[in-house]
Amino acid sequence: MGSTITSTSIIFLLTGVPGLEAFHTWISIPFCFLYVTALLGNSLILFAIITQPSLHEPMYYFLSMLSTTGLGLSISTLVTMLGIFWFNVREISFNACLSQAGIKFFTVMESSVLLYLAFDRFMAISNPLRYAIILTDSRIAQIGVASVIRGILMLTPMVALLIRLSYCYSHVLHHSYCCHPDVMKLSCTDTRINSAVGLTAMFPTVGVDSVLLLLSYVLIIRTVLSVASPEERKKIFSICVSHIVAVAIDYIPLISLSFVHRFGKQAPAYVHTMIANTYLLIPPVTNPIIYSVKTKQICRAVIKILHSKET
Repeated sequence: MGSTITSTSIIFLLTGVPGLEAFHTWISIPFCFLYVTALLGNSLILFAIITQPSLHEPMYYFLSMLSTTGLGLSISTLVTMLGIFWFNVREISFNACLSQAGIKFFTVMESSVLLYLAFDRFMAISNPLRYAIILTDSRIAQIGVASVIRGILMLTPMVALLIRLSYCYSHVLHHSYCCHPDVMKLSCTDTRINSAVGLTAMFPTVGVDSVLLLLSYVLIIRTVLSVASPEERKKIFSICVSHIVAVAIDYIPLISLSFVHRFGKQAPAYVHTMIANTYLLIPPVTNPIIYSVKTKQICRAVIKILHSKET
């Protein structure tokens, strides 16, 4: 039996793609492309919304929050992941690992913003006359603060409970970044409280938010079919499709990763790695593309910014 080590002095070892270590340099090329795409895409949308007065509306404020979470997810893991693939730097201290476990914070914020976007569309369609009265700038700011507080409240107990654990045996994590379930599994002490807190934190995000999102879009579709003309239906459905696709892209990897961590102990190591990387990178990459293509106002603003930089 290995010796027990206090959490503050432990050094974890991150993992690239198991069995393909010799090809890490080549594997890093698509990962690097995804990171660059996520950083540039989200930064461009965020810059467009901030600088273009025509985009100073509730829906675009919520999209700016979504871009902020995408940047947070990308930046929080950029150094460690590319460090593994380029320089085989696998070591990460416990404190650095805890800070990277804050990925959960951005996941919770992302889920909250997607729910707010659905509410925004429902209000705009069902009660357009009161839309501007209800969703004022100050109220949207309060919603943003509430999302941050919600993320902190969900993340803090999970991180605090990791500190109380003792770690022994292997210190090898199964991902290219630190995440709560992966770190928890390396402990040789009782982790039932950690598991319970993790599931409790997951329930509002995957459970409650997903049900409310589904209900919101059912109400949106019902409202559109009852009041809109054929031309308006087509326009509204086009916008809603982009939201629904974004929700699917965000939630499917998250739910898949949760199931793999809970029930996929016999799955090959590379399955864990690929699903974890998909969960991390695909939403920040695809969200800017979806909203740029499907939302004409953002598309025009982005083109305007790019043209102004060329001249």
